[in-house]
Amino acid sequence: MPLMMSEEGFENDESDYHTLPRARISQRRRGLEWFICGGWKFLCTSCSDWLINICRRKKDLKARTVWLGCPEKCEEKYPKNAIKNQKYNIFTFIPGVLYEQFKFFLNLYFLVVSCSQFVPALKIGYLYTYWAPLGFVLTVTVVREAVDEFRRYKRDKEMNSQLYSKLTVRGKVQVKSSDIQVGDLIIVEKNQRIPSDMVFLRTSEKTGSCFIRTDQLDGETDWKLKVAVSCTQRLPALGDLFSINAYVYAQKPQLDIHSFEGTFTREDSDPAVHESLSIENTLWASTVVASGTVIGVVIYTGKETRSVMNTSNPKNKVGLLDLELNQLTKALFLALVALSVVMVTLQGFVGPWYRNLFRFLLLFSYIIPISLRVNLDMGKAAYGWMIMKDDNIPGTVVRTSTIPEELGRLVYLLTDKTGTLTQNEMIFKRLHLGTVSYGTDTMDEIQSHIINSYSQVHSQNSGNSTSSTPSRKPQSSAPKVRKSVSSRIHEAVKAIALCHNVTPVYESRAGVSAETEYAEVDQDFSDENRTYQASSPDEVALVQWTESVGLTLVNRDLTSMQLKTPGGHILTYYILQIFPFTSESKRMGIIVRDESSGEITFYMKGADVAMSTIVQYNDWLEEECGNMAREGLRTLVVAKKSLTEEQYQDFESRYNQAKLSIHDRNLKVAAVVESLEREMELLCLTGVEDQLQADVRPTLEMLRNAGIKIWMLTGDKLETATCIAKSSHLVSRNQDIHIFRPVATRGEAHLELNAFRRKHDCALVISGDSLEVCLKYYEHEFVELACQCPAVVCCRCSPTQKAHIVKLLQHHTGKRTCAIGDGGNDVSMIQAADCGIGIEGKEGKQASLAADFSITQFKHIGRLLMVHGRNSYKRSAALGQFVMHRGLIISTMQAVFSSVFYFASVPLYQGFLMVGYITKTWDECTKKSHTRLDMHYMRREVSLSALWREGSA
Repeated sequence: MPLMMSEEGFENDESDYHTLPRARISQRRRGLEWFICGGWKFLCTSCSDWLINICRRKKDLKARTVWLGCPEKCEEKYPKNAIKNQKYNIFTFIPGVLYEQFKFFLNLYFLVVSCSQFVPALKIGYLYTYWAPLGFVLTVTVVREAVDEFRRYKRDKEMNSQLYSKLTVRGKVQVKSSDIQVGDLIIVEKNQRIPSDMVFLRTSEKTGSCFIRTDQLDGETDWKLKVAVSCTQRLPALGDLFSINAYVYAQKPQLDIHSFEGTFTREDSDPAVHESLSIENTLWASTVVASGTVIGVVIYTGKETRSVMNTSNPKNKVGLLDLELNQLTKALFLALVALSVVMVTLQGFVGPWYRNLFRFLLLFSYIIPISLRVNLDMGKAAYGWMIMKDDNIPGTVVRTSTIPEELGRLVYLLTDKTGTLTQNEMIFKRLHLGTVSYGTDTMDEIQSHIINSYSQVHSQNSGNSTSSTPSRKPQSSAPKVRKSVSSRIHEAVKAIALCHNVTPVYESRAGVSAETEYAEVDQDFSDENRTYQASSPDEVALVQWTESVGLTLVNRDLTSMQLKTPGGHILTYYILQIFPFTSESKRMGIIVRDESSGEITFYMKGADVAMSTIVQYNDWLEEECGNMAREGLRTLVVAKKSLTEEQYQDFESRYNQAKLSIHDRNLKVAAVVESLEREMELLCLTGVEDQLQADVRPTLEMLRNAGIKIWMLTGDKLETATCIAKSSHLVSRNQDIHIFRPVATRGEAHLELNAFRRKHDCALVISGDSLEVCLKYYEHEFVELACQCPAVVCCRCSPTQKAHIVKLLQHHTGKRTCAIGDGGNDVSMIQAADCGIGIEGKEGKQASLAADFSITQFKHIGRLLMVHGRNSYKRSAALGQFVMHRGLIISTMQAVFSSVFYFASVPLYQGFLMVGYITKTWDECTKKSHTRLDMHYMRREVSLSALWREGSA
């Protein structure tokens, strides 16, 4: 369908399309004629839809007020906090399993043929010849489903029976996880799973914060820092939680695990205490406490928790080979009916001809042999065993044993970038100050500058304890006086060491008791047992780099952080405010106060697209960002702004007021923060490299040569995604790249698609926002153009967009798709694809557990597809063709036998001979050569034409 070449049609109103059905409805015929001509069907459909809507009606989710320790004060009844992953119950198990089996024509045909043998007039053999193979298949299927269901039941029961300490007026009581209610005060120990969504009230850590592990929620292995509500953390004792009159106002349950809006109110104080709550004050279910003991008030339970709401029921995947065999069975059934009709016609329709017709149908039923399912299921089990036992791809796990042939029939491979094509190991590579750039080979110069800078500062401080303030005076006139390279390096490194969310963690030594562990952390800043924890590996790489050049982060809590200089001195900075990174703002900031000088400084770092309008005018930032991006580096722009005491006090009052807002809190907070983000001093530009996985280039080259089209879907920025596509040879060096310009309207999308249509044989790079606009107005046209590209890169994609792209390819092309990823954000894409492959990476095992196949390295996908996928498909195709050819030969002999004996409907062979004649040696089924990579031959192996070629050969 060609695109419109003018903009006249852009103003089409969707209401035009809704007026047509109404006009038709008004013209419907009424009365008896209308009822007979289809009205009964309309009424039945309407009634059934109404009943379904009544049964599936969901409760409207609302915001709630939760009183501390008082579940009885809840205004509504909330769901039970029970985990249920079972697919069936005791009443629906047998019907559900049988429906899944007999919804396919092949299995239904076998069932009808077997049941016909209970009719004496139609019986032509022993019952076991029909019911033994069918019973074997059904028994194996039922037992397998029963075992899986029982495992799910045991897993759910184990999770629901976990005991937690519940804080009551009488003290602590043990309660099961399934008995927890909204409003309960729950105590969670270290390394214990959090049973429900809670607001963080208290912790045993004197810093008022704790770490949690979220790898089972979002797939990220980095620890997250959570902060207790300051009002309850300051209470002298744990029992004082019941002596106060306080409640939490929480927004309605939502899908987003990275945001939360609420307020904490204490009414019995004068004046009443109001404290805003954000994502850092929450403890989501299915996360694990990594440090200390936490106490929280439950706000969401059961199916209203974030983890359950983000869990999608995976579809039952059926291989294309099974679907083709099902269609081929229908064609063979028509041939069977035609042959039976011919035999009855030649017989002359004498006597009870209809009974003879059914008997001929049963006699020739070996055209569709009942042993086909048995042989294929046993073959698939063997293929899975061979994959897991392959020494060339160690650690591979087959989690779905019904689709091994899909690996050999893939046309589209959709892959994540970070952690899949790259190692997710960040290495600091470049520091650019505008006039000078430092790489890995010149980092020693930065280290010498830092050593000299801090040695001069401390020598001045040793001479005069008050000289630190005068030494800062030249910096106040920084925009007017050109700084030296040494001072610029000093400011840049200090900014990188301060502007982050990294926390140093010290592991306790052997023999150190738990009572002295926290005291040791405050006193021992040795490098041997220190590790860094942060939500982003980029930030850890930056802090590790500052440590390598001499400025080390040694301690951090909620209110301060301490840096150690090359001379061993400790510098303390008080944290006044911190603004975490979000996907919308694309930057993070922090306001700190220097303990020695009292100066207040606002540091900020972020993506160049967000920071370019914030920093002062410069003529090098955009060019250098492009240069680093072409080298495959992830760039961050670092800036600062000095604040007076009056400026900060004014900002703090407006910021706290915005955080207490219930409606549009995020917008109001962002507006207040943006008032500070003006004319900031540009300090430096950093470049961090994410190294490629081993053998990524040859693997992608082999897949591309095999005819597989590869799409890269990533949440990273456009420039970095483009560079990784080039460096990994996803896009060849001599291939043109069309970067889809940002579009926001239908007209812009129309013009850009027309420009893209004129390009030939070029890779496409498009952002998630532009993709959303194109799919809204020109879905079919965009998919048609994109499928013609040798490679497609979609950057800034959300997990929902990734799954949507997979479904689009399936719907518009009808080809088989494969999705591969390593993080929790790839699970929806993996489950939506026809074949999902998960990698056990640094982002956890969530993608690996949700996938059909699990591998340890990306390079293993080459052997998995090219060897095991190809062989599995060719063997199943050869096995299916052999079984069908055998059935055709037997039916032909039966037809000849019946013709010779006056078209008598009597069997030629006894039943036990037919049961015994169902096997063939493995080598005979796979005697074709597998050395040549002929993907075209793999595409269509099971079809009527292939069956005819094999039979004639």
